[in-house]
Amino acid sequence: MKKIICTVLSLMLIASVILAPAAIAEAPMGPVMEKIKASGKMIVGTEATYPPYEYLDDNAQPAGCDIWLSQQIADALGVELVISDMEFDGIIPAVQSGLVDIGIAAFTKTPERAEVIDFSDLYETSAQLLVVKAGNADVYATKEAMAGKQVGAQQGTIQSQLIEKALPDSTLFELKTYPELALETINGNIVGFVVDYAVGMAMIASSDGALEVSAFEFTAEEASFGKACVIAKGNEDFVAAVNEVIAKVLEDGSYQAAYDAAVAATGETGE
Repeated sequence: MKKIICTVLSLMLIASVILAPAAIAEAPMGPVMEKIKASGKMIVGTEATYPPYEYLDDNAQPAGCDIWLSQQIADALGVELVISDMEFDGIIPAVQSGLVDIGIAAFTKTPERAEVIDFSDLYETSAQLLVVKAGNADVYATKEAMAGKQVGAQQGTIQSQLIEKALPDSTLFELKTYPELALETINGNIVGFVVDYAVGMAMIASSDGALEVSAFEFTAEEASFGKACVIAKGNEDFVAAVNEVIAKVLEDGSYQAAYDAAVAATGETGE
């Protein structure tokens, strides 16, 4: 009898070892990955007024290096890419609520945001510019020159925080989009606006000479921001899949090529 019991136990142990890999392979997916796989679609939240990262092309279709990256992730997952264009400060809430699966909109990775959202690995780092009305490059070349004056940034962005921290004697002026801020700058209502290098250069190139880069420069410690995708917490498998794509496109140079192409398409040769 003891021999029979030992034999049965041995067979059960062998079966558990054989089935272990299958059990691991069939581990449940996070809610976002499960939703993406079930629907066959990956919905990306973005704000398409921020070239070269994301913008609408001449056919009113989403374009830019962030849109290109979105397509690479969707292709790697074997699903359709769906772009949801919305206001920037609504993207993280949309990710948290499940309205979109991921936010890809030149998001800067910050500790404050990391408390409510998960980030992918960084895929790009950008310097910051102060863009001013043509003729004012040397007028607003120092922090002292901007003291008591309004400096613009897009609502809900890291640039708003940068102005408050690096230009404490200036007043933060926020609007929903950068084209609106450019108009306020051209009309002389604000000193200018703070923006990612490539975006600022593209806006200057398309302004018909109405805008230029200020001679003022932020230090590297103040403003060198890394870009990452945003994903709802509790989706480690999806974060890992996105990171795998980011690692690949950075290693093979295809992201840089997409970035360069988007910069060229929006009227500037890049940094």
